[in-house]
Amino acid sequence: MSRIPYCLTAVLFAAVMTSGPTVAQTPAPPPATKAAPAPTVSKPTTAAQIEAWTTKQWEAAKKEWARDKAKWADCRKQSDKRKLEGRKSWWFLYQCMTS
Repeated sequence: MSRIPYCLTAVLFAAVMTSGPTVAQTPAPPPATKAAPAPTVSKPTTAAQIEAWTTKQWEAAKKEWARDKAKWADCRKQSDKRKLEGRKSWWFLYQCMTS
């Protein structure tokens, strides 16, 4: 007969016996602390706000930014270079035009 099952049983038994007392211990209660401050309501990130814009809001922003032709062209070129499309490009263009 093979000794492998007996060896595995012995190893398992030894592991259970050595870890048994540590598992049975109950953790000490945590020290008293001050009450946690109430969670603050965080604002959505600017990126999330921009990506949630309606097409009408986006078109109005583009119209305003297009007045600065050089900067608008540069920002669009950078966006194209990064291969950003649709709403994902809105945040980049917003950031580029407002910086």
